[in-house]
Amino acid sequence: MTSAYVDDAVGRWTEHDLPVEGRVLEVVRAPATVLSSVGDAVDPTAPETVQLAADLVATMRVSPGCVGLAAPQVGVGAKVFCVDVTEHPKTRGHHGTFVLCNAVVVESSRNEKAREGCMSVPDLTGDVKRASRIVVHGQLPGTGEQVEVSAEAFEARALQHEIDHCEGLLFLDRVAGAHAIYPRKTYL
Repeated sequence: MTSAYVDDAVGRWTEHDLPVEGRVLEVVRAPATVLSSVGDAVDPTAPETVQLAADLVATMRVSPGCVGLAAPQVGVGAKVFCVDVTEHPKTRGHHGTFVLCNAVVVESSRNEKAREGCMSVPDLTGDVKRASRIVVHGQLPGTGEQVEVSAEAFEARALQHEIDHCEGLLFLDRVAGAHAIYPRKTYL
């Protein structure tokens, strides 16, 4: 496996790099056990991981307002997720659509509080403090290429939200308390 600076490798990656068609899967909702369980590390070159990556992107694409989706959200206890914040109004910089396997945050700075929602908790939003600048190491599905993603602002928040899903955490686990949880006002 080779190493690459993610802003190039991730920026060039598309779901069309995967040799399979994605299927739209059902999104599970809290309190499903898979959402509170730590996902397993995966072999990013395994056929089932490649199919899962394609399925995550396909499911994200048909879900209005969705900017990311993790394997546990489709009932699979694995450390795989997709992100695409391109169309979100809060987006400044982004890498387009990409999928990461076995991702971990290796650097973070400048915590900021902002409102988050989740397809697995559709009736609530919450104020969550997260780093506004991060560096993430992970692997691309299919090739297994090791990549490093430098992200900030809304994309950094989306990455942390999806990595949390892979670690068995929901945004509700990150809020300061009940006073920071709100009924969702807008359904997309």
